[in-house]
Amino acid sequence: MTRWLVDGMNVIGSRPSGWWRDRPRAMRELVDDLRGLDEPVTVVFDGEPFDIDTDDDVEVRFATRRGRNAADDDIVALVAETSEPVRVVTSDSALADRVREHGAEVIGAGTFRTRLERR
Repeated sequence: MTRWLVDGMNVIGSRPSGWWRDRPRAMRELVDDLRGLDEPVTVVFDGEPFDIDTDDDVEVRFATRRGRNAADDDIVALVAETSEPVRVVTSDSALADRVREHGAEVIGAGTFRTRLERR
């Protein structure tokens, strides 16, 4: 089974939905959308941690530090430390290159968002 590792803010930002007016709501909505993929999912968000209801289907993480590429660095570390197959969801080309170096498959945020919407 392949783990999905999602660049949360990159996926949220792939649609001009007004998400910037209420980031926590957008984050919660993405987590809700990630449920039921029938594969393990970890989503990593930038920003200040807050409570998001989760279950066994979705693991939520917040970047371990603030600043540029904070979530990206955490995603790369997660990919580097796992031996299981991983698909990273991002449209950030620098992040995509970094995780491919560790053998991860990369799916674009827009493509992934379309997949979620079709479920």
